[in-house]
Amino acid sequence: MGGINWVHLWGLTCLGMLVMSLCQENAAVYIVTMKKAPVSHYNGQFQKLCSSALSSGASGEFNTFNKPRKSCGTDKSYSSHLIRLQDSLLRKALKGQNYLKLYSYHYLINGFAVLITPTQADKLARRKEVSNVILDFSVRTDTTHTPEFLGLPNGAWVKEGGPEVAGEGVVIGFIDTGIDPTHPSFSDDLSLNQYPIPAHYSGVCEVTQDFPSGSCNRKLVGARHFAASAITRGIFNNSQDHASPFDGDGHGTHTASIAAGNHGIPVVVSNHQFGNASGMAPRAHIAVYKALYKSFGGFAADVVAAIDQAAEDGVDIISLSITPNRRPSGLATFFNPIDMSLLSAIKAGIFVVQAAGNTGPAPKSMSSFSPWIFSVGAATHDRIYNNYIVLGDNLTISGTGLASGTDGDSMYTLVSAMHALKNDSTDANGMYLGECQDPSYLNQDLVKGNILVCSYSIRFVLGLSSISQAIETATNVSAAGIIFYMDPFVLGFQINPTPMSIPGLIIPSPDDSKVFLQYYNNTLVRDNTTKSIIKFGGLAKILGGLTANYSNLAPKVMYYSARGPDPEDNSLTDADIMKPNVIAPGNLIWGAWSSEGADSAEFQGEKFAMISGTSMAAPHVAGLAALIKQKFPTFSPSAIASALSTTATLYDKLGGPIMAQRSYSNPDSTQSPATPFDMGSGFVNATAALDPGLIFDTGKHASSF
Repeated sequence: MGGINWVHLWGLTCLGMLVMSLCQENAAVYIVTMKKAPVSHYNGQFQKLCSSALSSGASGEFNTFNKPRKSCGTDKSYSSHLIRLQDSLLRKALKGQNYLKLYSYHYLINGFAVLITPTQADKLARRKEVSNVILDFSVRTDTTHTPEFLGLPNGAWVKEGGPEVAGEGVVIGFIDTGIDPTHPSFSDDLSLNQYPIPAHYSGVCEVTQDFPSGSCNRKLVGARHFAASAITRGIFNNSQDHASPFDGDGHGTHTASIAAGNHGIPVVVSNHQFGNASGMAPRAHIAVYKALYKSFGGFAADVVAAIDQAAEDGVDIISLSITPNRRPSGLATFFNPIDMSLLSAIKAGIFVVQAAGNTGPAPKSMSSFSPWIFSVGAATHDRIYNNYIVLGDNLTISGTGLASGTDGDSMYTLVSAMHALKNDSTDANGMYLGECQDPSYLNQDLVKGNILVCSYSIRFVLGLSSISQAIETATNVSAAGIIFYMDPFVLGFQINPTPMSIPGLIIPSPDDSKVFLQYYNNTLVRDNTTKSIIKFGGLAKILGGLTANYSNLAPKVMYYSARGPDPEDNSLTDADIMKPNVIAPGNLIWGAWSSEGADSAEFQGEKFAMISGTSMAAPHVAGLAALIKQKFPTFSPSAIASALSTTATLYDKLGGPIMAQRSYSNPDSTQSPATPFDMGSGFVNATAALDPGLIFDTGKHASSF
């Protein structure tokens, strides 16, 4: 990546003065694409590979499926030639003016990212060598039992030799928030079998203080980070975001483990055992290209640099659990720099998987746009964690929480935090006090041995309050358990089962929360004159939620999963492209978690986390694609897409049609049979995809998409 080293030197040299000067002139980061072909298109459309993608000793001849990706010695000279042309263009077009080149793109697209003013951007756009100039834009993340649900242990894995070899030789590149290399899901010493790094992969492992030498191995074969665009904006926080491939967020560690985490890793959370986890292709190799960060998300200029490097390094599959924050501007969103670089990746033989987006359930809400990208929506799987409260009037209310129940059949008194305040506590910050975030406000004599009742408000969604802090409060005042009722203003947010070290649950439904509060208030005994509470009459017991239940009404399309039809631009004109391509498990997914992961505060400090989103669905498909690539090394990206699409199922476990949720509020009450714009070709079928029969391939030229 030409130019990136200058960004690292910026803080120590006069480049800081240059950036300051440009910022005073209303400068911004632009991505400039040039007309001359990139390296991957050079000399016809492709050059011959020095070695084949997956097998050593190949003859150098390729059929329709096995499109060559990497080239021989002329690559470096042609790459240098492109960089010289880019630098020459900048010198000529912006002669005597200030600018800062951040990246040179040369492998998938010929272009660069540069910090310039709008006037300078107009000058570059008028040059005959230039194809396109686009203002950099922001991107975001779209935030395990699923191998069993997909039939891998008794199906695809068995047929291909078991989890000990599933995916071996295939490299999956992750464009995400990085990885925690210390997690056992990414160790390479869990098997006695030989596990060589694929010869066709040439990536490097970046070494920093928080990503030391030895972080990479035969499993985690490469790791780099890209943050030049963020640094020039002055928003990069080195202590939080880590100027290295290390994952300070958790999202990237989670997605990598879903696709290719090691087999049979014990899932222990809050000292509770939840079985063993495995990636879809547990012997596939992982290459990490960090371009998203905890405190701000990411920017297209950095993402394009990451994609370009991943392709040059020789990955077989690119997995992106990220989407733009908004539809990129222009007549057709397909021509934004991210999607154009991914088109070149497809032409270079790389299968590209992307999360559809968490912008559903409205029509035309798709956030993964282009026809050459394999877009994945989110569905439920059959495992459910439920716990319940039984009230003193025998009414049972369903809740969510990875916690044990109260002891035996004993009933416990309910005490609201708002009714257990010390005399000198005021309710000026009533919402905060009701969230149980500080034990110093509570009268322990009132709470001890009882169930503490807390409010779950929008502050929890925003990260201003946390379940873990409320649990600490309940423990400090010796509560027997804790119950959270839902504030009526918290609508449309996925409440994941949360680990709790004491008996507890969250009532996720506002309607059920109203029923619970009505019971609680009706059982309070008050003084007739002062109206002060003289007795807490409400009783309840908590039934534990540590044991999974299994439903036959799966899969179903989740309400947040983005829907088609795919609009071609901001006018929302139909693009005549079916999106999503398929759906896959994305709801309540166990995955590895970074030791400093903060994306889900409730799992901070844990080795595993259960989170939801199309971000979780996409790596399921990336892992399945690795299994297909391992079995059929000559398959092109479109052949892999065909195998996944033509074998997908349209039915749930009971043989009925897959259903799709239609609203944020009470989503199951509004569901109806899913259409192709909800689920694409259907729900992925791992075993069938490895024996697809007839496949549809686009032929030699990926431009036929």
